[in-house]
Amino acid sequence: MSPVTRLTLVTHALTDAVQAARFPADEPLNALGERSVEKAGGLPGPEPSAVYHAPELRAAQTTRSLSLDGTPEPALRELESGEWSGRPMDSLAPERLMGWLTDPEFRGHGGESITDLIERVRAWLGDIAGRGERIVAVTHPAVVRAAILCTLSAPPESFWRIDILPLSATTLHYRAPAWTLRATAHELAD
Repeated sequence: MSPVTRLTLVTHALTDAVQAARFPADEPLNALGERSVEKAGGLPGPEPSAVYHAPELRAAQTTRSLSLDGTPEPALRELESGEWSGRPMDSLAPERLMGWLTDPEFRGHGGESITDLIERVRAWLGDIAGRGERIVAVTHPAVVRAAILCTLSAPPESFWRIDILPLSATTLHYRAPAWTLRATAHELAD
């Protein structure tokens, strides 16, 4: 029997971009996000054998604030929004925004498509699958959505139907030959 890998995906805490419905740039946590991580006080359960975080500042800050010593992992980076980075969603022409929200192949912003993201996350899940480790990865809601779609073999059109909150945890287990979603995501702080 192959070893079980447990992966807990933790989303970064709140930022101004999340609160203002802007496409993210490499922004820090805001004051509310910092307070929510402090209130969470850390992750419950046994100590992880490996900790990774997305390379963006907000993921690194969340990792440190949870008293974790993590390694940056490029595969966990935010969905690249190209020329839309930092822009409010309501500043876009409605047809362009709808194109992005309904077509998983959309690259009209010069960034990454949803299907590109899903394939990036699928490759990373394949890399860590058989390690038999307890892994924590601090990342972005888009990466967690992609991991869930990969786990469930769900179509990319389902991407926007998954609501992932700031500072929530989603756990996946790998038992050969597949990943499974364990229960539901939960918030680390109220």
